[in-house]
Amino acid sequence: MFTNAVKLFTLNRFDIKVDPSWLLIAALITWSLSRQFFPQVLPGENAYVYLTMAIVAMLGLFGSLLLHELAHSMVARRLGVPIKSVTLFLFGGVAELEAEPSSARVEFWIAVAGPAMSLCLAIEFTVLEYIAVWSGLSAALIEIVSYLALINLVLALFNLLPAFPLDGGRVLRAVLWLRSGDVLYATRAAAQSGAFLAYAMMTLGVVSLFRGALIGGLWQIMIGGFVLVAARTSYTQQLAKVAFDGRTVGALMTPNPITVSPDMTLSEFVNQIMLKKHVNFVPVLEGDVLLGHMDPSVLAGIDRENWANTRVDDVFVGLDQAAMTGADMPVQDLLEIISNTGQRKFLVVSDHDLLGVITLSDLTRFLSSADQDQRPHNKGDQS
Repeated sequence: MFTNAVKLFTLNRFDIKVDPSWLLIAALITWSLSRQFFPQVLPGENAYVYLTMAIVAMLGLFGSLLLHELAHSMVARRLGVPIKSVTLFLFGGVAELEAEPSSARVEFWIAVAGPAMSLCLAIEFTVLEYIAVWSGLSAALIEIVSYLALINLVLALFNLLPAFPLDGGRVLRAVLWLRSGDVLYATRAAAQSGAFLAYAMMTLGVVSLFRGALIGGLWQIMIGGFVLVAARTSYTQQLAKVAFDGRTVGALMTPNPITVSPDMTLSEFVNQIMLKKHVNFVPVLEGDVLLGHMDPSVLAGIDRENWANTRVDDVFVGLDQAAMTGADMPVQDLLEIISNTGQRKFLVVSDHDLLGVITLSDLTRFLSSADQDQRPHNKGDQS
């Protein structure tokens, strides 16, 4: 998920990583605390004191977020869900699960672990604040501890909002899953609640912009956008898991695809096949022998005026294992290949015999159809 994340250390067999986007939020938090928050709650100090307080508070927030995600991770591991790493990024932190929870109860306990940790931290920092006041410690330290108590309470309450993919949304999904026995229905309902929250936050952000609160408004819009994308992505991933379960490439491929002869000119190929047949990923066959394929990337490197004098045989893409797959490959494995390599179109072959083609567009269309079939009140490429 976070390809640019940097590993800081390993804690209890969890890789702790930081995405470069965290540096932005760390800088914004430090600036906001040193220039606005701490000067308001503790007036009369110099800029160096406020900057020091802000850095310490930011590091405390870093630790609080880390403990929040580690709580998720520890409970997940205890319940049999493997965790790859914990990554802090622009919008907080995430425990990267290697597999989905196996049941609603597992989902529930993993989800509540994070807010429970944040709530415990809020209580602990509140107790420390009273101890610091009673002990007569510096006002700067008291304000830092007070801030960390407040921010952890906010983290706990915000994450408990019943909007996927927030922890509260995952609790909602667990409850709906337990009641209905249908994880896809539960995910869709929870994702819809997440979309509602996202649109509400973005609307408030726009209102804030018109009121002159530039940073606050932009931040609300960014968080809303992240929640919206994450909610939709989570539902799509769950839909794909259900729709593609047990299916192979052979079941979803386009059999007997349109092919092109190596003797055809590029002008003929474009006019007679790409434009007329509305396809752009075409196997190249000489008789029954599969030679390779043609696609728009080949044409992009050749001037249009040369198309009439250039044959497919001169420019086609030869057989490449990266663009070939077997009919018996599970679709989920093909999706992983697409994700890891970026290759979107494949020749389906068996012993160098062409069986069909399959593209990401084919999978997307099938997924869209499956989504419509799953929704209530609904009846049930070679490109």
